[in-house]
Amino acid sequence: MKREIIIYCFLILMAVIGCKIDTSSKPIMLKIDLKPSSASKVTGTAVFTERNDIVSLVVTMKNLKPGVHAIHIHEKADCSAVDASSAGGHWNPTFKPHGKWDSPSCHKGDIGNFTADENGNARLSMSTSEWCIGCDEPTKDILEKSLVVHQDADDYVSQPSGNAGARIACLGIIR
Repeated sequence: MKREIIIYCFLILMAVIGCKIDTSSKPIMLKIDLKPSSASKVTGTAVFTERNDIVSLVVTMKNLKPGVHAIHIHEKADCSAVDASSAGGHWNPTFKPHGKWDSPSCHKGDIGNFTADENGNARLSMSTSEWCIGCDEPTKDILEKSLVVHQDADDYVSQPSGNAGARIACLGIIR
């Protein structure tokens, strides 16, 4: 009887040790290439990474006109039109007015402005808990949307899109 109890306790201990629960979330990563639109030569890559309910975005671009440009998430993952108009308007699942990122009033797609250097190169990096990649929350899920780079700066005032000019690069946010 004593031997059976020892074996039983040993088996329980082994089961407990063997059942380590992994509470860290594994990252989800999407790397996507920007395609030029509106007769531009803009190229680059965007990397979306989600870990622990935070989505990080790193975009690197080249062949831009030096200066300030806008970048937004648009409604559809369709960049097929020559001018990227097939991507639709800004992604705005919460029906707020257009504005500056992190202000009380902005679209979920209102990322904002970045600056291209004198050689036309630029890098943008940001993180947010306002997005997810393939989750069940339609007001947060960026899959099946697009990332669009604009010719000009976003003025953060003009409705509904910030008067940012032509769409000079686009990519569908798809797996």
